[in-house]
Amino acid sequence: MMPPRGLSNWLAVGRRFQPDAECVVDISTELRWTWTHLHQASLGWASRLRREGVAPGDHVAVIAQNRAETLALLFAAAELGAVLFPVNWRLSVEEIVWQLDHCRAKVVLVDEAHAALLTGRHTLYLDEGPGTLDPDSFVSDGAPRADDPWMLMYTSGSTGKPKGARLTHGQVHWNAVNTTLACDLDARCSTLTFAPLFHTGGMNSLTTPLLHRGGKVVLVPRLDPAEALGLIEVERITHLMGVPTIFQMLADHPRFDAADLRCVRDALCGGAPLALPLFLRYRARGIPLRQGFGLTEVGPNCFSMPGASALAKMQGDPNDPTAGPPGSCVGRPIHHIDARVLRPDGSDCAPGEPGELVLGGPVVFGGYLDEEGATARSMVEGYFRTGDVLSVDRDGFFFVRGRLKEMYKSGGENVYPAEVEATLLQCPGVGQVAVIGVADARWGEVGWAFVEAAPGVSLDAAEIGPWLQGRLARFKQPKRILCLPSLPRTGSGKIDKNALRARSLED
Repeated sequence: MMPPRGLSNWLAVGRRFQPDAECVVDISTELRWTWTHLHQASLGWASRLRREGVAPGDHVAVIAQNRAETLALLFAAAELGAVLFPVNWRLSVEEIVWQLDHCRAKVVLVDEAHAALLTGRHTLYLDEGPGTLDPDSFVSDGAPRADDPWMLMYTSGSTGKPKGARLTHGQVHWNAVNTTLACDLDARCSTLTFAPLFHTGGMNSLTTPLLHRGGKVVLVPRLDPAEALGLIEVERITHLMGVPTIFQMLADHPRFDAADLRCVRDALCGGAPLALPLFLRYRARGIPLRQGFGLTEVGPNCFSMPGASALAKMQGDPNDPTAGPPGSCVGRPIHHIDARVLRPDGSDCAPGEPGELVLGGPVVFGGYLDEEGATARSMVEGYFRTGDVLSVDRDGFFFVRGRLKEMYKSGGENVYPAEVEATLLQCPGVGQVAVIGVADARWGEVGWAFVEAAPGVSLDAAEIGPWLQGRLARFKQPKRILCLPSLPRTGSGKIDKNALRARSLED
């Protein structure tokens, strides 16, 4: 007898134990797929891709808004030993073509909205389906191994050309296990996925963990606050994930206070600091909104905030010199995650001392595509170097202090923008904020703060500066504060600091 080769097929297991239970609901196409439907769809697409010449290791690109076929293609790729590449359709055509060429995509599938995006390149259309062959006649190439790549996701490219991060079967599997344990997932749980599936938050924060656990995923192509609140009620959504902007949009909608949200057991927030007023707004509705932390290359779910500690850690403890600023706590590392905060010499930081976060364990990615040098530089003794600056308090809770590359020196002192941002978010009337370092003839660099007012509030930048007095050391206080109608954002919903840096050069 041959030894087992790798990991089990999640869809086959779901079909075996609950064949008629719903697992994917696609709001845009009105599809409601059971485990049998999704499994058969994945085998049908695997057959179609094999006819197109897809072989183990090939990249299968899909350019589409959130829809059920993308998840079917994910598992079809696993059947073939291929790698799914969900393309960020918000990029320019030139950027998309560069990524397709870089990964040497074997097949490109598009939905109707993006059918005309790539003129002159052979594409397949999702709406045509996989064909009429009996999907159950498909013969797999064998179960994947844990270190085989399963997804390709490109980084934002904030420091040059984006890098293709290879997410392995092992990484996705162990992230699902971690999330199940940290969020107490079971087969009755469900999520509303409005974050794009081309982003690891949309694909892997809750979507793939729930498919692993046997739960239900409800897909929408984009966030419509009124629709989302209605779907939470109708579909009895138990778990939510989004960036602070998303949760703010839901909270600002007139239906938020009256909507029946008692079904929501957990809400994960990441990508940017969570403002204390927003945290308290959800808490008042009985929803335990909590700050998380993760990245494409690791996890993405890496920390969890125990409910009993959430309020105290979010508010901060002025009597604890090891605590980070209010609103910056992301909790403790979850199962199968090894987290350390290191000094430049590689030694562990003392409690309260900022340093670089490194992460280890089976949830670390499989390296960057065709970037052996970048992969090697990102690792240290088996740990991934995140480039993020965190600290750990005396209770073992981690606090985000900033990014190494965003840190600037003002008058010889290190300033981490995340710390300044967390403080500014406590200022009455401030909705969102971003701080960057800007060259200065006298101090070397100084901080500029870009502020977006909370809905319905009129902000005066001249009043914010005095409010900071006594709350931040003078060298940390921004030299210039600009109030903008709205802050620019990236495709994943994060504030676009590159756009703000460009604006600072114009002023």
